[in-house]
Amino acid sequence: MIIVMRDNATQEQIIKVEERLIDLGFRTHPITGDVKTVIGAIGDKRLLKSHGICLMPGVEDMIPIMKPYKLAGKELLKTPTTIQVGNVIIGGEEIVVMAGPCAIESEKQYIDTAFIAKEAGAKILRGGAFKPRSSPYAFQGLEEDGLKIMYAARQATGLPIVTEVVDTRDVDLVASYTDIIQIGARNMQNFKLLTECGATGKPILLKRGLSATIEEWLMAAEYIMAEGNKDIILCERGIRTYETATRNTLDVSAVAVIKELSHLPIIIDPSHSGGSWKYVSSLSKAGIAAGADGLIIEVHIDPTNALCDGPQSLTPSDFKRLMGELTRVAEAVDRKLVL
Repeated sequence: MIIVMRDNATQEQIIKVEERLIDLGFRTHPITGDVKTVIGAIGDKRLLKSHGICLMPGVEDMIPIMKPYKLAGKELLKTPTTIQVGNVIIGGEEIVVMAGPCAIESEKQYIDTAFIAKEAGAKILRGGAFKPRSSPYAFQGLEEDGLKIMYAARQATGLPIVTEVVDTRDVDLVASYTDIIQIGARNMQNFKLLTECGATGKPILLKRGLSATIEEWLMAAEYIMAEGNKDIILCERGIRTYETATRNTLDVSAVAVIKELSHLPIIIDPSHSGGSWKYVSSLSKAGIAAGADGLIIEVHIDPTNALCDGPQSLTPSDFKRLMGELTRVAEAVDRKLVL
């Protein structure tokens, strides 16, 4: 339910309503607007009427939230959410590009790539320290040593970092190094991991599951938001279809649907969608044209010899060229991309 407070409701009245809701077992999410305050109340809505919440001083109305995702949807919060990470704002006018290799292989490899990404205009560094793969014999990542290398790159470039956590036992460790915690596609419905990550208070990059519907994706975001964490970046990274020409099928329409249903920002992963560097440019442009708030792109100084996802990684020169092209696409849809 949404408790709508009157225009002239006092702060004391708002606090008393929220305290009453908490006493009744509700989770509350007050939102203060320019004109009035609304309080999102998650719990047994029957208690609201039986305990006379609508009769409390300052209360104007009670409105039911029809969607199953109470916090991620637009019924409670209609204005787009922006997320600030350091000096970077995600969800605003500027398109934010996150770039870096799929996996951290060595200090030199990662820091060299980090400076290349920054010079080309990337605002956030990506990279994988924990890399469980489909095959147990493939490179599994440097784990904490990889996190230390990422942190060193952060200190050297001044750019925030985003990396994935795959195990609840590593959440605190990853949170101590990174600026944004990524939850990968295969963990989108790992509800314990979602809850643990939400409790850190760190911004969360939530990738869409391989075969997840948009509603299931938003419900996964709801798990994080239920922990009081409102800083969620949704990431469309391609879904599994019958098509084999690409690694996954980029659902560009998901951008438009998310913009209609949710206030959360959404970015596109063109690297995992296409599975080949040849498609990254076109998919990136399509994502921005559709209204995405950013991109997460794999860049490697030597893709041929990469230990992970080399075929879908851009070379430094290709990435720099793409960034220049993306500025024009952003301008065409009344956004900007600052290099």
